[in-house]
Amino acid sequence: MAMTPSATISVDIAGAPYDVRIAPGLIDRLGHEVRAFVRKDTVPIVTDTHVAAHWRLRVDAALGAAGFTAQWLVLPAGESTKSWAHLAQVVDFLIGQDIERRDRVIALGGGVIGDLTGFAASMVKRGCGFIQVPTTLLAQVDSSVGGKTAINTAAGKNLVGAFHQPALVLADPDTLNTLPARETRAGYAEVVKYGLIDDADFFVWCEAHGASLIAGDSQARVTAIARSVAAKARIVAADEKELTGTRALLNLGHTFGHALEAQTGFSSRLLHGEGVALGMALAARFSVRQGLMDAHDAARLDAHLRTVGLPATLGGLDLDCDGRQLADHMLHDKKMDAGTLPFLLMRGIGQTFLARDIDLQDVAAFLDGELCT
Repeated sequence: MAMTPSATISVDIAGAPYDVRIAPGLIDRLGHEVRAFVRKDTVPIVTDTHVAAHWRLRVDAALGAAGFTAQWLVLPAGESTKSWAHLAQVVDFLIGQDIERRDRVIALGGGVIGDLTGFAASMVKRGCGFIQVPTTLLAQVDSSVGGKTAINTAAGKNLVGAFHQPALVLADPDTLNTLPARETRAGYAEVVKYGLIDDADFFVWCEAHGASLIAGDSQARVTAIARSVAAKARIVAADEKELTGTRALLNLGHTFGHALEAQTGFSSRLLHGEGVALGMALAARFSVRQGLMDAHDAARLDAHLRTVGLPATLGGLDLDCDGRQLADHMLHDKKMDAGTLPFLLMRGIGQTFLARDIDLQDVAAFLDGELCT
């Protein structure tokens, strides 16, 4: 009988280390998994309507089997929930649950729920604990790890937030079976990112196994999640609060992607992972334009994204704007430093670096060309 694939990755943050446990069936063992982290009989849980429909009863049963009772806050699903209004709702919920600084709230859901709940936890009682139980591929490979929490504002994405590390991350690949295929593909963009940053061998693995991962191969999913989390853990441990520039590598594709998300109103027209995929393809082609990257490598990335069903060009978005408008969104990017915006570009697959001498006028002209293709 084949062994059930599983992995545990340690995130070695100074003063706040934690484990990321990856295994099918973790949801049904939730009470056992969190026992060492939960001090009271009641456990506050923040989730959204989509996740609750699939997993609320099983989570209730899993916690009940260990003697716990869940107290639920169920929010609307979607990117618009990362807002001031819903942040206030989560804060009021936690205060109403008499949460104390050594208590933990569970964030059960994708990146929206994880970001929102983590940010609320960072503020209540000047910082209480939380446990991430990510239920999307994007959250399992990326957003649940590293302690970045935030909400969106009218000016842009993730502009208000805090660094606040979870006490534990439990990634159950079985939760991915309830996702729409589009959501799984969108999450896969963050997997590809780790191959492009500094691990060309992992990009080769993605080319060979990406389609089967998206189709539901459990072993491929555990492998991808574990390798992605290990890569992120290494980078975050070296630069937790993005002070040296090392952690900025994790934003490959995000400067272009966030601009596209802003232009499409943070709506279902463009999911975050789709924006990242497009952003990485644009970063590769812009790198070629700058004479940094061989066109063959950019074409290889483009081909892989298309093979797994991710967008690689702007044509399908039907954008009513020009390159200058897209570039203007980037002025709100969190990497802005003394009025200049460092860009994550590539010298090749697995060779991402932070360029600090890019003129936004050049970016705007490049995007004008991309909008015409």
